[in-house]
Amino acid sequence: MQIAATINQAKYDAFRWRCELTLVKKIALALAMAGVTGLVAQIRFPLPWTPVPITGQTFAVLLAGVLLGSRWGGISMALYAGIGAAGVPWFSNWSGGFGVLSGATGGYIIGFILAAIFLGHFTDKYVRSRSFFSMLGLMLVANFILIYIPGLLWLRLWLGMAGKSVGFVALLGMGMLPFIAGDITKAVVAAGIVRGVTPKQAYNGEVDKDKWATWRLP
Repeated sequence: MQIAATINQAKYDAFRWRCELTLVKKIALALAMAGVTGLVAQIRFPLPWTPVPITGQTFAVLLAGVLLGSRWGGISMALYAGIGAAGVPWFSNWSGGFGVLSGATGGYIIGFILAAIFLGHFTDKYVRSRSFFSMLGLMLVANFILIYIPGLLWLRLWLGMAGKSVGFVALLGMGMLPFIAGDITKAVVAAGIVRGVTPKQAYNGEVDKDKWATWRLP
């Protein structure tokens, strides 16, 4: 019991600490998370029928909002996109430059920002969201709506500008269907990590702070 209490206190202290950091330290953490995203982006498996490769980026994106909160999780992904567009080669396959952001995968990178903001909002506002199944559901929404939709819309536009006309089913085959199994797997792993590292008590004035104890969190 004493060990469990110590672990729970450590998790609370860590998340409370990141809320109380100075601006400089928050920027440093956001840059660090952007760097982590750049590193896992190099876990890359190209597919012959699509310009969109399988990468590890979304795993870092799913954790960014949870670990840094809505504002700074979103800023970390904005820094990833902006610094990469400026030329730092930390996009997939050690690439950089505005051409990557305006290329076939640019919409997904913009979606990373939206997903981090979304997940950070729920993590910071609702204690209940930190359960495994709640977080898994939120991560799947973030992945399949906030990342895939801008990714597919931009991919369709990019293909059109390149003079390639594709139907809706073909577009899904290029920009979504090959990635579903991997993204679900990454969401399951990320939700498990969130379940293990997040405190199950309020640390930042959560709206359900007076109700959380009545819920059974798996």
